Amino acid sequence: MTDRTGSDRRLAVEVWIVLGLSLGASGVYALVSLIRKATEPGGLRDQTATLNSSQDTREVFDFVYQVLGIGFALVPVALAIYLLSQDRVKEGVGKRLGLDTRRPGFDLGWGAALFLAIGVPGLAFYGLGRLLGITAEIIPAPDIAYWWTVPVLILAAMQNAILEEVVVVGYLMTRLKGFGWSTWTVIGAAAALRGSYHLYQGVGPGLGNFVMGLVFGYWFHRTRRVLPLVIAHTLLDVVAFVGYLLFGDALALS
Repeated sequence: MTDRTGSDRRLAVEVWIVLGLSLGASGVYALVSLIRKATEPGGLRDQTATLNSSQDTREVFDFVYQVLGIGFALVPVALAIYLLSQDRVKEGVGKRLGLDTRRPGFDLGWGAALFLAIGVPGLAFYGLGRLLGITAEIIPAPDIAYWWTVPVLILAAMQNAILEEVVVVGYLMTRLKGFGWSTWTVIGAAAALRGSYHLYQGVGPGLGNFVMGLVFGYWFHRTRRVLPLVIAHTLLDVVAFVGYLLFGDALALS
């Protein structure tokens, strides 16, 4: 009993450290941002949330900062995978989380299906949130575009997907199940974390991402595969980022 208690305490500290270095910290900042925006004149309706803003007025440094940000944002993923690899289990981390390439057709097919199932309702939910005044105007791409902007936006989409799905779904759900939590408590906790770090966009995106977290969490519980979730999330962000860059002006004029 003492050994199990000590192990649980160690893993709990580990989880707090991983989240504190990554999406847990983002959730705290997002909550503060939500409060600030909600208390501004006009409330959330008149606020904006820029997802991929320029990092410098000079092109070369903008590019360098963007690429460095993407690379360093993936360090918590490496940490989570490393920590899971230290567990005394027979399966490797790739197979354990469903990050291997054993089932490419399955992963691609279900990734595309999940993208469609989440993406279309997500657009409707965003529109409803704007109508109700509980969602800020989301600006997914920078104002100034260079020749490298689209590739960097695609890399940013991949980074978001890998970070969120590996840490929030694969790592966190695996660790919480190890504490003996019930399935739906684990899924709900992971979904709540996902919703929290989107609150800087408003209440609507927070709720929408909580629902997305429930769907993705249940999927992982049933299949033990994260890769389709990474594919679906990447497609969602690529369409949002690149689509806005290409068609944002036309949509604003319509």
